[in-house]
Amino acid sequence: MKPIMLLAIIALTTIVIASSFGLQISPNEAIKIPTDLIGQELYVCPASNSIWTEVSNALRPFIRSITIGFFFIVMLLMFLWGWALYQNLLSDEFKKNSFSNPWKFTKFTFWASVVVALLAFTPNHFRTVHVKGDDRQWVLCDSNSSNVMAVKAEAVYN
Repeated sequence: MKPIMLLAIIALTTIVIASSFGLQISPNEAIKIPTDLIGQELYVCPASNSIWTEVSNALRPFIRSITIGFFFIVMLLMFLWGWALYQNLLSDEFKKNSFSNPWKFTKFTFWASVVVALLAFTPNHFRTVHVKGDDRQWVLCDSNSSNVMAVKAEAVYN
């Protein structure tokens, strides 16, 4: 296995474990709420406008077209792989070269879809919420995040 692939696997595993157990590099102290409101609150933070949010918002009108194009390419890939398999069955021997183009196209399609997904669906895309009576942009966050604010759960909607 290549060292860069091993590094990617270790990094991904570390991120998944850290997020699963709520580990943070420098956690803030959680805000205190009255005991009678426990279970009725959600924690929101102001959404930071970054270049990723702008790119995601710019791609949002084209998501349907991108999805249609993606599935068109996936169907073409199925035909390419099927044709390569068919050619190998006809010749009754395995020819590795007949699979080189479908494999290259598959790798390109996979990485292109990963890049488009990362650009279109930033973390704020899935965490964005609206608070009744407040026009600012909010995201859900943990109780020990910076700039956190506790609001009643019934005032938060998507």
